Amino acid sequence: MVKQALIVIDIQNDYFPEGKYPLHKPELAMRETLKAMAIAQEKNVPIIHIQHLVPVAAGEGLFFYEGSHGAEIHKEVIAAAPNAPIITKQHADCFENTNLEETLQSLDVDEILLAGMMTHNCVTHTALSPAAAKYSPKVIEPCTCTRDAIGHLLALDSMQVRGIDIVSIETAFP
Repeated sequence: MVKQALIVIDIQNDYFPEGKYPLHKPELAMRETLKAMAIAQEKNVPIIHIQHLVPVAAGEGLFFYEGSHGAEIHKEVIAAAPNAPIITKQHADCFENTNLEETLQSLDVDEILLAGMMTHNCVTHTALSPAAAKYSPKVIEPCTCTRDAIGHLLALDSMQVRGIDIVSIETAFP
């Protein structure tokens, strides 16, 4: 039997309407992610939070600054899996210079399910990461969003033509 993990990428305050970089329909993507998280918990699928942090020293004009409210994972997402590990990153690829690989190995994971933000950046870079290939990544489409609907669809297409399965919540979990 395949052992899955649900990776919840960057559902952080700066992506919501009051944040520094609001996305297109982040509330909808979060609601769908919360549904996926509930199913994961019912099926004993581990959940891993990913949090993008930008050092304050990086200068002005960015978002997700360490220690800021905007960089915090949305409170509803944390409340849904308060004991899930939080892996911090500074790059689009969740594997790049993080302990995600070690965490997945320690959980004996064979397959990763990706949810979160932004479809065209962190979700795509993680799904297509060379480090992700051995985990047969799948993207749960309703659990993702980006700056606009067209960018979202283009990102999904770019992943699909590279062999990444784009799935629904209903088909993500066996």
